[in-house]
Amino acid sequence: MPKIAVVIPKYGLIGGAEQFVAELTGRLAAPGNNDYHVFAHRWQKEAKGIHFHKVPIISFPKFFTTLSFAFFVRRQIAAQHFNLIHSHERIFAADIYTLHGVPHRFWTSEVRQKKMSLYDLATAWVEKKLVQEGGCQKFVAVSNLTKEIFLNEYPVDPRRVAVIHPGVDLADYPDKDSARAQIRNEYGLTPDIPVIVFASMNFEIKGLHAIIAALARLKIHGRDFRLIVAGKGNVRKYKQFAASAGLGNQVIFTGMVKKEKMIRLYLSGDLYIMLSQFDTFGMVVLEAMAAGLPVIISHNVGAKDLVLEGQNGFIINDTTNLTDIADKVDLLLDVNRRAVMSAMASETAKQHTWKRVVSQYSELYNDIMAGRQTKTS
Repeated sequence: MPKIAVVIPKYGLIGGAEQFVAELTGRLAAPGNNDYHVFAHRWQKEAKGIHFHKVPIISFPKFFTTLSFAFFVRRQIAAQHFNLIHSHERIFAADIYTLHGVPHRFWTSEVRQKKMSLYDLATAWVEKKLVQEGGCQKFVAVSNLTKEIFLNEYPVDPRRVAVIHPGVDLADYPDKDSARAQIRNEYGLTPDIPVIVFASMNFEIKGLHAIIAALARLKIHGRDFRLIVAGKGNVRKYKQFAASAGLGNQVIFTGMVKKEKMIRLYLSGDLYIMLSQFDTFGMVVLEAMAAGLPVIISHNVGAKDLVLEGQNGFIINDTTNLTDIADKVDLLLDVNRRAVMSAMASETAKQHTWKRVVSQYSELYNDIMAGRQTKTS
């Protein structure tokens, strides 16, 4: 039975990459055709059919964090024989490296616009070792945006870089009508009022200021709606801004919610909006589509791969153009247009299920292991 190593510092904890790895590995391991071993520093709970290995991390001084994790992973993996190593983190060597983020130098200098610290330099060094000397046969980007930035940073043969989008489990979505009625009753919303959904762990980076400012323009023109803001951020700051923009009674802050509640919030809504400064993918976009919500996102979101302009959503090229944002929202406040685009959003989600993702990765695993077997025979 082939023995497969999966590497991620935090398995199944809060975070897009952490949740992705848990979903993917759990589903890949379920048939029992391979022997899966997860190398992680922390994990939420052990999963059936997966062996877990604790990897130490030296986090002080900070620049040791990535270096130490890579060092201890290499030592633990070397003590066993694996047919395939799939890393979701920067380590020294792997067969497959899934790019949940962009190259660290680009992230620090271009996205965060910071100078490279000792920690950043060490992390970028480990990444470079993996990409240039780590024996990776395949790099897997979560979006074309991620792939493009990666190839601009590293002179890798583009044929070695695949794009596999994350997936969604449609079975997680209950009956829309009942969920819609429940949430709207909870927040005192009438059945017919348009509800715009926004979810984020960082309101500022995800463009909440621009969203509220754009919606204020619609309010001036007599449009009625509610904006549900779910997640973590400076609630006091944005409540004050919403009030000053004349939207004090039209913006609802839910705070942090669990996955099941978030799905019901999607189902209660009519459209989803997120104007991120940067997202390698943006799982919330696909999740919203699975609930039948047309989406409005910025061009810096990797999930734009899924957006068919004017069919299941809109892409905003300039997030400072409040008129453009307001116009796109206004189009989706029309119930007839929204119904057509909602149906298309649902169809898009059906093409991006976890079943498809697992199939794509399974094929990738088999191709690499078969190729290695051919070379040794």
